[in-house]
Formats: sequence, structure tokens, C-alpha cells
Amino acid sequence: MDRRAPVGIRFEAVSKHYGGVRALDRVSLEVEPGEFLTLLGPSGSGKTTLLMVLAGFSRPTSGRVLVGGEDVTRTPPHRRDFGVVFQSYALFPHMTVAQNVGYPLRMRNRPRAEIARKVADALALVRLEGLGDRRPDQLSGGQKQRVALARAIVFEPRVLLMDEPLSALDKKLREAMQIEIRRLHERLGITTIYVTHDQREALTLSDRVAVIDGGRIRQLDPPRLLYEEPRSRFVAEFVGESTILPVERRDGALFCAGRPLRTARPLPPGDALHLVLRPERLRLEPDPPADPSNTLAGALEDLVFQGESLLAEVRLDTGALLAVRLPAGGADPPGALSRGGRVWVRFSPEDAVLVAEEP
Repeated sequence: MDRRAPVGIRFEAVSKHYGGVRALDRVSLEVEPGEFLTLLGPSGSGKTTLLMVLAGFSRPTSGRVLVGGEDVTRTPPHRRDFGVVFQSYALFPHMTVAQNVGYPLRMRNRPRAEIARKVADALALVRLEGLGDRRPDQLSGGQKQRVALARAIVFEPRVLLMDEPLSALDKKLREAMQIEIRRLHERLGITTIYVTHDQREALTLSDRVAVIDGGRIRQLDPPRLLYEEPRSRFVAEFVGESTILPVERRDGALFCAGRPLRTARPLPPGDALHLVLRPERLRLEPDPPADPSNTLAGALEDLVFQGESLLAEVRLDTGALLAVRLPAGGADPPGALSRGGRVWVRFSPEDAVLVAEEP
């Protein structure tokens, strides 16, 4: 397929109200040309509303949307030249695969020879060569999703929009399709906006992730930074596994669960702080360490084998339940650890992430 110069997207203070409900609250966001940006958030957060505003299916209450520097806020959807992939695939059941993929080109009155060539190219890109004569009911779920992708890119759109496109697939196929979508984006370079509630999917696919809640962007960062440096309790809880514990201040020092806490990171603004602990960054020890800093005491309540890892659940002396993820290595926990036994959880100052209470 030919490659078109990618375009940037800018949302300027975009709001969308439904009666007294603010689905979007003055969202400002800039997407770089050729970027893969994921809108991540729980149901009702506003992520799909933002995508529908960009697609032109919903008009904002206020604010502007610019694509390639052009104000498209009032441009009808069919004139925006966007490719769209929905969760339901939206394939025409009476058409063959090739006819489904070629439909956008026929609507644009392209010559028959050009349609045949572009359809063949698009099917090759999504690895469906030789399936052009089949109908949708003869395809698997993953194949149907590839047909929907091919149809969305066949006319070389300015922007590709994807709304929960993999949510109907099983886990193994979903993970395989994530890699396929990422590969396709790297090859085509189309500016892509992707909506999902699945944080692992967002981390796998994206150049950057915008975490949305309550119609606002809570954090916008590359996946690794989003995971390792959440800026709020909401983001820390929503992205990845974590245990969040309250932090006390005493005479300028920090304490968690009654024990001294040291962090190598700058303290966030605010008085009410919380410690975010990722389970894979923690260590379990059967004996109390000489230095009480960055240790938490409790009892090993359960140990669950999960294939590549062991999930240990530690009931801290405060009553909180802490998850610790250990390499599977063998069926038994390391050292003298056993269910019901006394254990100490250790973590480094670099892994002590602090976030402020939500405003």
C-alpha cells in the first residue's frame, strides 16, 4: 500500500454534556503525526465519547478538534477521511471478504483495477491472502477482525480510529492480534487513536497512553513511564497490579505501616500520601532485616502457583493484604517461607512510589 504523510490531531478544551452529565470536561490533547495513542479508562470514563467526537459521530458542546491544522469540529464524518474499526466488526454478511474490503473504494468511485490492486495489498498486509472469496460467516473471530482492519486502511485514511476492537476475542487470540496491530502501525505509520479498558493492551500497543476518568485526562505518558511513575492513586490502581498503603509524616520523616520509609523519588505535592507497591518489585524474607527501613512485617497467608510466577499474599500487621509476585522457579517458596509463617517484605527506595490523595 502507498503511504500518506501522517497528520497530527489537536483537541482544544473539548467538552461534551448530556443534560447535567459532563462526559468530557475541557479535554485538551495533542497527538503527534504518526503516533499510536491509546485512550484508556473504565466504562463511562469518556474515552469512547472523545473518539466519537473525533470521528464526527458526536458534536462537542464546546471546544475544537483540529486534524492536520484544519478545524474539523463541524465536518461530517464521511468527509473526515478516517478509517474506523469497531468492536462488532460491522462486516456486510452478504458480501465476500474482498467486497467488504473494497467497499470504501467503491464508495469513492475508484477504478475497478485500482480497487482490485488495493484490496489485494490490504489483505496481504493483514495476512488474509487467498480468503477474498469467503463470506464473513466462514471466518473465525480473528479473521473477521483482520477483514475489518483491512477495510479501514484500504483507502489510505488520514487517521485510524479503533474502538475496543479486540474485546470479543479470547485471551490468546487477543494477544496475537495486539502484536499484529502494532506491526501494521509500524509499517503504515498512520496516526492511530485506540480505545480500550484493558491496561495490558494499552501498554503493549501504544506510543503514549492517555488515562481518562470522569471526562478528564488524568495522565498522558509513554507506557513505561505511566506504569513506573503514576501521578495519582487512580492511575496507580488502574494501570497494572499494585498495593496502595497510607503514608504517615512524623517530624519530617515518612513511615508506612509503622516502619521507616525511604524513597529515591521526589515527593508529590499534598499532605495525604500513599505508597504504591508493584508486586514484582518486592522481596520476601523469613528473618527480620537489620535495617527496618522499607520493610513490612506480616504473615504469609497464601501462595498460588500461576505458571511463570508465584503469587504470595501477605497479611500485614496492620491488617492490609499485600501481593508479592515471585519467580516460579519451583513449587516451593524460597528459603524457609511457608504458609502461616512470619515474613518480611522488602523493597528498594527506587521502587517506593508515592502518590497524593485524589483532589
